Amino acid sequence: MERPIRLALIQYRIRSEWRENIDVVQDLLHRAKEAGAELAVLPEMFTLPYDMDLVPARAESIPDGPTCAKLSGWAASFGLALVGGSIPEKDEQGRFYNTATLWDQAGNFLARHRKVHLFDVNLPGGVTFQESAVLSPGDQITVKEVLGLRLGLAVCYDVRFPELFRLMALAGAELVALPGAFNQVSGPAHWEMLLRNRAVENTFYVAGVSGLPMAPTGYQAWGHSMLVDPFAEVMVNLGRAEGFAVAEIQPDRLADIRARLPVLAQRRPEVYDLRGRDGKN
Repeated sequence: MERPIRLALIQYRIRSEWRENIDVVQDLLHRAKEAGAELAVLPEMFTLPYDMDLVPARAESIPDGPTCAKLSGWAASFGLALVGGSIPEKDEQGRFYNTATLWDQAGNFLARHRKVHLFDVNLPGGVTFQESAVLSPGDQITVKEVLGLRLGLAVCYDVRFPELFRLMALAGAELVALPGAFNQVSGPAHWEMLLRNRAVENTFYVAGVSGLPMAPTGYQAWGHSMLVDPFAEVMVNLGRAEGFAVAEIQPDRLADIRARLPVLAQRRPEVYDLRGRDGKN
C-alpha cells in the first residue's frame, strides 16, 4: 500500500427480498462514494436473511449470476473497489458455499473466498445451528491486490481461527475484510474482541461488516460493523444503526506499528511443530 485508502463499511437491515436489498445497497454505495470512499465492504449474506433453508433456492453462480452482475456494475459505475459481502454460491456440481467476492473499480472480478469454517453448534436447551447441513467449506487462503492494497478475505466464523489470519498476514495482507453476522449472544461477547485480536496479532487492519435483522424473529445479527487498526484501536463502530462510515487506511500507520511490534519478523516457525515431540521440556 503506497497511499492512504478511504474505506466504507456498509451496514443495513437485511430485507427478505433480493430486490429490496439491492436497492438499499445501491443507495448506500452512492452515498459512500460521494463521501469519498474508494473501497467498500458489504455484509455477510447481503441479499437475504441468514437462514439455511433459503440457500438452495437463492444460490447462484459466481461470477456470472445476477448478484455478481450488480456488484460488477456498481463497482464500475461508482468507480469503487468492492468487497461484495457474501452470497450463497452454487457450483457446477450443485454444492453450496457462503462466498465473498472482490471487484476492482472497473468492475472486474478479482477473487472469491468460500467460507472455510462452517458454524455448527447444538447446545442442549440452547442454540442449534448447522451450516454444514447445507453448505460446503472452502479450502483456500485468499489475498489479492486492489488499489495497490494487499487485501485478505474471510467470512464470519473464520475469524475464530487465527491460523487462517496468520497465513493471510504471511501472504502480505495489509487489510482483511470480514463480512460477518455474529448473533446477539456471541456478538456482544466476542465480536469486537476477535476483530481486535486478529488485527493486533498480525499487525494489519481488519474490517468486520455485519447486517442487521429486519424483524424481531429469525436470525438476529449483532451489527456493530467495525474497522480496527493494526494497534487494535477501533476506528469505526456503527453500532446498531443503518448507514455507512468512511475511514482512512494509512500505510504510514501500518509501517509504524509493524516497526514497533515486529511480531511477523520475529516468528520462530521452526518451533511451531508438534510432530516428533514427546511433550517433555
